[in-house]
Amino acid sequence: MASRKKANASKLFVLDTNVLLHDPTCLYRFQEHDVFIPIITLEELDTHKKGMTEVARNARQASRFLDDIVSGAETKIDAGIPLKSASRDAATGKLILQTQAIHSVLPSSMPVGKADNQILGIVMALKDLHSDRAVILVSKDINMRIKARALGLEAEDYFNDKVLEDTDLLYTGTREIDENFWSRNGKDLKSWQEQGRSLYQIKGNDIQSLHINQMLWQEGAQPLQARVINLEGKSAVLQTLKDYSHQKNNVWGITARNREQNFALNLLMDPNIDFITLLGQAGTGKTLLTLAAGLVMTLEQKLYSEIIMTRVTVPVGEDIGFLPGSEEEKMAPWMGALEDNLDVLNKSDDDGGDWGRAATRDLIRSRIKVKSLNFMRGRTFLNKYLIIDEAQNLTPKQMKTLITRAGPGTKVVCLGNISQIDTPYLTEGSSGLTYVVDRFKGWEHSGHITLQRGERSRLADYAGEVL
Repeated sequence: MASRKKANASKLFVLDTNVLLHDPTCLYRFQEHDVFIPIITLEELDTHKKGMTEVARNARQASRFLDDIVSGAETKIDAGIPLKSASRDAATGKLILQTQAIHSVLPSSMPVGKADNQILGIVMALKDLHSDRAVILVSKDINMRIKARALGLEAEDYFNDKVLEDTDLLYTGTREIDENFWSRNGKDLKSWQEQGRSLYQIKGNDIQSLHINQMLWQEGAQPLQARVINLEGKSAVLQTLKDYSHQKNNVWGITARNREQNFALNLLMDPNIDFITLLGQAGTGKTLLTLAAGLVMTLEQKLYSEIIMTRVTVPVGEDIGFLPGSEEEKMAPWMGALEDNLDVLNKSDDDGGDWGRAATRDLIRSRIKVKSLNFMRGRTFLNKYLIIDEAQNLTPKQMKTLITRAGPGTKVVCLGNISQIDTPYLTEGSSGLTYVVDRFKGWEHSGHITLQRGERSRLADYAGEVL
């Protein structure tokens, strides 16, 4: 009976400082359960509040949330302050602040002066005090969770910000269809031609699992590559793709080398698609395809006034310090990828000789601007082709800040590899790139492709497999 009572009772979650620094709104994310904040957590929050980093901003925001909750409720602090009104009914539990010293006996090998160990001591004491309910430590620190479990305490990661538990389930933007797909969904099949493309209207039960701008492909006797361009209930319209693998359809001299690259170029070259995400390992051609499409649409089709390229300045090794020069010059060390790809794009035009190539390169460079993420707030980009490189290192909040910069006529392309995250606190499941892929997948003006095959060289492909 006691165990059933414990299972039904609301839980008491003890928050580690890093959870508040990671997501200040975590106070409102525990639904009917209570949240306990030790004094040492508030002390640590105070030490992180200075500066302009994302962590410092979050520390200040967490303090503001706590101030809002506690203001006017000083008499209830001992019993716990209801979170219902402060969270606008998102949380129905209580916030409990530590108001007196809590003593517990930790193993002698654990120094009491360490903040982590003090929090563990509090969790242990609360567990003895509240034997009728589950007391759980919530921490982003793996070692802290290991120590808690070694002491027989319950501990878990903060999951609320994770878009997906398993990134294998992330939407790929493509789907292989079998031969039976047509018999299942082609009963009232209609087909017609428009601007050199074939269109098919199909109806059936499979339609509910499709997304707009998803790429469908079929191999076999009648190969097909098509895009879902319209979805209404159990009816969908598919449009065949333009074949960018053929030299006559080259994009700034670049042709698609595999199926996914062809899918990507069909999305990139479509002016009706405002937001594109391309995921893929190193060497799959993300930056090259995006730049080639950008140059054609900017210089030849005149759809955009210029290309803006930005990336998160997280060095893989140690930081190289304060660099002299303008914003463009400061960003130059991080833009080696841009230069490498421009070399490839510039090489494809052999007609003009060295002079022609130099002139083309100057023209291209005049239309490509390199900007730092640090100065993006408050800007609006009109008729620009905005490329966000290494987007896996952005938090969902930073991603929102960037994408909302887009004004009328602007196309935003996010590139990244979620298995290569260089930022602490971010995981594959909580990266801003994973977040936007998941949130944008049903919008008619967005597209996503996961590029599978590396096309750099046989050496790079083999290294990617065996190392």
